Amino acid sequence: MDAQASLLYGLSPSRHRSFHPLTIATVFYGKLQSYQNHNTLINVMHSLYLKPKEHYRIQKGHLWVFSNELANPPRDIASGETVKLFTHDKKFLGTGFYNPHSLIAVRLLTRKEEEIDKKFFNNKFSEALSLREKIYNQEETNAYRLVHGESDGLPGLIVDRFNQAIVLQAFSSGMDIHLPLICDVLQELLNPSVIILRNESPLRELEGLTLHKEVVRGAHSETVQTIHDAGITFEVDLFEGQKTGFFLDQRENRKIIRTFSRGADVLDVFTNDGGFALNALYGGARSALLVDASKEALQRADRNAQLNKFSDYSLVAADAFDTLDQMVESKESFDLVVLDPPSFTKSRKNLPGALKAYKRLNKLGLQLLRNGGFLATASCSHHVSEEDFLKSIDQAALAAGCQLRLIHKNSQPFDHPVLLAMPETSYLKFACFYVTR
Repeated sequence: MDAQASLLYGLSPSRHRSFHPLTIATVFYGKLQSYQNHNTLINVMHSLYLKPKEHYRIQKGHLWVFSNELANPPRDIASGETVKLFTHDKKFLGTGFYNPHSLIAVRLLTRKEEEIDKKFFNNKFSEALSLREKIYNQEETNAYRLVHGESDGLPGLIVDRFNQAIVLQAFSSGMDIHLPLICDVLQELLNPSVIILRNESPLRELEGLTLHKEVVRGAHSETVQTIHDAGITFEVDLFEGQKTGFFLDQRENRKIIRTFSRGADVLDVFTNDGGFALNALYGGARSALLVDASKEALQRADRNAQLNKFSDYSLVAADAFDTLDQMVESKESFDLVVLDPPSFTKSRKNLPGALKAYKRLNKLGLQLLRNGGFLATASCSHHVSEEDFLKSIDQAALAAGCQLRLIHKNSQPFDHPVLLAMPETSYLKFACFYVTR
């Protein structure tokens, strides 16, 4: 991106008919700024109405309104604008962000008639921070997810905290427009040394948003941070690492495998920064083999192993399926196999293919296990249910001639809460098996 150019979040000021210019952000010389004072309030708020019988799901706690559920929305509402939502018979339901170009037309932020301003975001962030501070102490970890989107009442926003750094992801046009204000509030509340935008998810394109990443507060040199989690030190690259720079959602599951790592030869597939393998070594593993297609990820894993003074490990930069096939052919074996793949499907229509991939992956992992070994396997796709996930593993065991005993099952950690009214907020499946033949 040209550092001299402006990047508008949403539409140009002329098209924001009821938006104050304060809501239009610009990236200029690498710094996120607002055109005017964020404390100014938006005075005009459109009203939207649902079609008859479309309000039940919203009243039960869901936060998304789909475009086909709205009754004749006005054509002059800009993408990202704050709106009030009503039932077809004019009963107030809440306030949220609107996008006329998205399947998710409204994302509700509050059940009150209130401005989405500095006070609103400060209250939301303070509430989210209070939960995390009750769960984690500084001695245990200095990294956690501060805001998990809808689950923390801020649909379309992810905020991760890594030591002195903050990483943001915005998935809706409304959140994108408010990023300058969000950065101001986080700066005042947490005083981070750097704030980084990692807006590279293809989900943004569904909202008509551009993909980009940017250091918006602080120096680029601060994007590499040292974090600690349950006794292990990680050096994380928040600008170049995957997603927000480091996968926090497997933190509890990584610790679990320490239980059956003592004296084990461990295979960690899709290792990324080495999280599972390092926990296995911390738990007393005899050796660890780390596999990932990304050489950059393996370099970070290598650095993390050195930081923790581990030596009994090796790295393989190659495709996971190809590597596992070769290992099966050469009759290699391990006491513990960890499979933590990326999502195999981003939509329900691709679910059959994803389940086949999970079956194939787990079959290969099982074929590499010694009798009496352990399989730790995961799925991070929301569209793959726990039932389907476990069924694919069961089918893999039948194909591999193994008997499985489920000894542990888990999902997301405490800083990735789930709204019971929104199954979309639950995505992670994790299971550990004792494997015999």
